[in-house]
Amino acid sequence: MAPRFDTISFLSDYGTADEFVGVVKGVIASLAPEVRVLDISHEVAPHDVRAGSLMLARAAQYLPPGVVLAVVDPGVGTERKAVAVEVGQGQSYLVGPDNGLLASAVSMVGGADRAVVLDDPDHHLPAPGATFAGRDVFAPVAAALCNGTPLEELGTLIDPAALLPGVVPVSQNDEDGSIRAEVLWVDRFGNLQLNVDPIEIAAWGPAVTVEAPRGSRTSQRCTTYGEIPTGGVGLVIDSYGLLSIAVDRSSAALELGADEGDAITLRPSEGGGVSVPVQLTSRPTMGERPT
Repeated sequence: MAPRFDTISFLSDYGTADEFVGVVKGVIASLAPEVRVLDISHEVAPHDVRAGSLMLARAAQYLPPGVVLAVVDPGVGTERKAVAVEVGQGQSYLVGPDNGLLASAVSMVGGADRAVVLDDPDHHLPAPGATFAGRDVFAPVAAALCNGTPLEELGTLIDPAALLPGVVPVSQNDEDGSIRAEVLWVDRFGNLQLNVDPIEIAAWGPAVTVEAPRGSRTSQRCTTYGEIPTGGVGLVIDSYGLLSIAVDRSSAALELGADEGDAITLRPSEGGGVSVPVQLTSRPTMGERPT
């Protein structure tokens, strides 16, 4: 019989130096051999639930229907709950620890329909210890969902509103017209993604003052990295629709001395003129294809 789902999208902080990722994939292959595993990333910084949550939220809208297995779990073995969450009226399920890791992705795709605590050991592997829930709990549950096991058979149904929310910082507008932002993400190129919607600066001029840990710089609003002046700093709309600080072919993180979680202040530069407002597009939900 064909599986209910043929894809598990997998994110973790396991890295690839140890055998953890391979073991989890091995469990899935043993229990659901027709299912493919799509690797989102396994390079989330160890124990960094916030970074894992934001990464999962960025990816969620582009993942195919199926099961999302996410494991960044510093509380493994404690009283934190292991959960599976239904979204899109059964179009997809998210499986992982209830520590805020899943919350932003669930919100991104329209919210939870149902959720269960994974407290039925019949759907787990025998565990020699309590420290590898990815192998012993989450992987077999993900495989079971792919094989058509109903959500309610995997554990105790709970109110989705009882799930631990994610913590996503919100930018602040000051009385002087400036915006106090936070760096959500530093990608491998050193671009600084901010928690700022481009529409918040749509009426500003082309020049924006960026106040960062290493001082203030005048930044130009650009459409592409190639438009950023040589030696200058640019503000671009990144591939997820948020403002990002970039330096062409170099690292804005190094240039400005900024890292994830750091505060950044944006303010209009004097004499910057008036820019054309940015037209934003709606985001697709999990399983839909961007147009």
